[in-house]
Amino acid sequence: MEEPSASSRRVTIVDVARHAQVSTTAVSKVLRNAYGASPEMRAKVRRAIDELGYRPLAAARALRGRTYTIGVMLPDIRNPFFPEILDGITGRLADTDYQVLLGPGCNGEKEEARVTEALIDRGMDGLILVAPVSPRSHLEHLASVVPTVIVGRHGHSAAYDTVNDDDMAGAALVVGHLAELGHRRIAHIEHRETDPTRLAEMPNAQRAEGYRRAMRSLGLAEEIDVVSTSYTPQGGLQGAKELLARPRRPTAVFAGADIVAMGVLEACAEAGVRVPGDISVAGYDNTTFAALGPISLTSVDQAGREIGENASRLLLERIADRNKPSVQVTLSPKLVPRRTTAPLPEEGDSTGSTADVRPRG
Repeated sequence: MEEPSASSRRVTIVDVARHAQVSTTAVSKVLRNAYGASPEMRAKVRRAIDELGYRPLAAARALRGRTYTIGVMLPDIRNPFFPEILDGITGRLADTDYQVLLGPGCNGEKEEARVTEALIDRGMDGLILVAPVSPRSHLEHLASVVPTVIVGRHGHSAAYDTVNDDDMAGAALVVGHLAELGHRRIAHIEHRETDPTRLAEMPNAQRAEGYRRAMRSLGLAEEIDVVSTSYTPQGGLQGAKELLARPRRPTAVFAGADIVAMGVLEACAEAGVRVPGDISVAGYDNTTFAALGPISLTSVDQAGREIGENASRLLLERIADRNKPSVQVTLSPKLVPRRTTAPLPEEGDSTGSTADVRPRG
């Protein structure tokens, strides 16, 4: 029986050797970047690889020590901020041999464990976990097995590197901005958290604490008003409805994330409450849709792409040296004022001093 051609089956190292008219040992040396292959030999082999479209099996590469794959776990693929982190991760890896494989964490400990174990089982060279909710003991176990970088979790560990935004400072920027506009009744919608460790380490908890601290520092302790829902549009909708039903409702709402602010804007539109004429709204993350003209949401830019770039850089360094001291990177947020926040209207002013920028259905 005639042997199938290379074009009708997966190309092997033998095909590359035949095409380049060299030995399989020479091809192996080029693939491993090993000593002993001349520049001319490397050029011939690389040309054959390109012409045949050869790709080494991940399992075979793992036997040589690396698969050149990095596992990235995202907690919620529907949150538009996380793709910005992913862009930074992939951008930093663009000039390397590494490829990224994604796994959804689904904001649950069991789901995270299942995803991270699957990534490790498939031979990832390293992991980047975005806002994981798993116990620190589990994160340290993962880091003992494979190089790991944690994004969006403020706890430090000798086992893994971290990259974070200064969430407390970002919350203070929002509260300070609203207070400068004359607002005193500033409410906050947070993501409900009960676990003691996560209360100390998760960005949502840090933002809520930053809000409380900023309110107290401005002499507004009596006006602190926090609604606990979830970092989802539904959470924002629910939280805003609760705030709008107050006998003395707030004049400004700080939503803990842009995706929450979307629900707040929807609730205001349904209730006929003008933004910012009747109530100002601010978010956090400065996602792409926040800058869209019909929305024009005031938000905090925490440089998602820069977060991802730093995560990739730290992971490559950790892969190269498993014993290096852990590194904690904290980025400084910036406030981006837009049309959903405005000066507090004068008492009795039913028209407001700014344009109505409610989202249109």
